[in-house]
Amino acid sequence: MGGRPILEEDLHAYVDEALDARRRREVREYLAHHPDAAREVEAYALHRQGLRAALAPIAEEPLPPSLNLARLVQEHEQRALQDRHAPSRRWPWGMAAAVMLALGLGAGAGWSLRGGVPADGDAGISALAREATRSYAVYASDTVRPVEMGPSQRAELVDWVSLRLGRKVAIPDLTSSGYNFIGGRLVMTAHGPAGLFMYDDASGTRLALTVRPMTIDKDTPVMRPIDGPVAGYAWADQGLGYGVVGTHKAEVLHPLADEMRRQIGSSLGG
Repeated sequence: MGGRPILEEDLHAYVDEALDARRRREVREYLAHHPDAAREVEAYALHRQGLRAALAPIAEEPLPPSLNLARLVQEHEQRALQDRHAPSRRWPWGMAAAVMLALGLGAGAGWSLRGGVPADGDAGISALAREATRSYAVYASDTVRPVEMGPSQRAELVDWVSLRLGRKVAIPDLTSSGYNFIGGRLVMTAHGPAGLFMYDDASGTRLALTVRPMTIDKDTPVMRPIDGPVAGYAWADQGLGYGVVGTHKAEVLHPLADEMRRQIGSSLGG
């Protein structure tokens, strides 16, 4: 195919329907001849749909009174009237930040407000925990295609994920803990691609391990930043972050997380 090469950003823009008609046709033609890329785009699309569904209730929540834009503007005008000697003084940082948040509220804003930090500016364990939870919500409940590659393709999956992350990864064996490996896939996060490895037990209860490179929090102990409808633990080791999520209680998942970290460290020489 002639013309500009198809890049990663083109695939994401294709999923987001942000390409012009000509470029969209070029990407569609590219996908028709590259089944691996087509599977990846399909995974992006499913992930996007899952995130939209998961975040819809948050996006529909009423704006907190403290972030009401009309109220903030009114308060600013009152302050300006009270301080005629400094009509051009700067707004207090907190008010300016609140107005920026009020103007920028969208599908992802609920996560940022609840987490207390901008999602794009948080690349550490907290962000990893949120990403692991979202991926679990999308794929663990999928009864048709929760994974791209099954247990018989374990070695190929390790190579694929390692190549995309630019780091060697390892898949823990939880058979002795009552969990069978059912496969994995690549998922997209706000901080780039991540590997998602899925397990289930005899009753069908699933847990998932998400792994991606870390730019901060490169080495941390196993901690519990995930709670609520699902429980989970996260940690970082040698620049890779790991988040394990499941419906079990935290006290059940903690030894599983410890065992995962032990096996991964042993496999990767940590």
